[in-house]
Amino acid sequence: MKNNKSLGQHWLKDRFLLDLIADYAAENEQNICLEIGPGLGTLTSALLRRFEHVIAVEYDQRLAHNLPASFPGKNLSVINQDFLTFDLSSVPAPYVVAGNIPYYITSPIIQLLLTAENRPTRIVLLIQKEVAERIAAQPGEHTYLSLMVQNRAHVTLGPMVGRELFTPPPKVDSQIIILDPLPQPQVSDEVMKLIKIGFSAPRKKLVANLAAGLHREKRDISELFTANGLDPDCRPAALASEDWSRLYSALQ
Repeated sequence: MKNNKSLGQHWLKDRFLLDLIADYAAENEQNICLEIGPGLGTLTSALLRRFEHVIAVEYDQRLAHNLPASFPGKNLSVINQDFLTFDLSSVPAPYVVAGNIPYYITSPIIQLLLTAENRPTRIVLLIQKEVAERIAAQPGEHTYLSLMVQNRAHVTLGPMVGRELFTPPPKVDSQIIILDPLPQPQVSDEVMKLIKIGFSAPRKKLVANLAAGLHREKRDISELFTANGLDPDCRPAALASEDWSRLYSALQ
């Protein structure tokens, strides 16, 4: 079946990697797997061998219509819907999530899964390699995305997946990423709002970003940095979550 380029459809054809994604998802020994964007059902097949029930949410109407016929007699529920509008509370808990997701909606999907009241116990996704590396970044290379995700989940990178293993091949390589949601966020929503202000201009000095975003004098912010053991010349990428939390408390 011809892919829909506007939906970012690139189907992984390597059976070993499909089984590996399913194995990662099944490590938590849950009975239910929510699959994002099953497409032709290549990953669905591996998931159905490991889970009692697979709920597959597919945006493409023609794919959603054809998928059940590929797995007669299997406990597969196919929902034709945009995943970003899908009600996660309708999924029986506990459950895990797996999927080969379109690159252009990676961040909204992850944010939806990690902030939902009915969060999955594990999330295993195949995403753009560069984005996976950004999510797993450490202090010195942090982005707002990495801090947002790491605030709510433990991040593990799986194998890189070359573009040649997809049909049709995308322009970039992919990577498996495993997210294990934390019981509670590491920092508050208020701290995350401060982080967002701090990353308003990622390449500029953090003092300047905060002074502009908080309508405070640069000198006052700089002195506050020094008093709290932070480098006034640092950029947003340099700070870890605990640094931001300390900074938020000092600003109050």
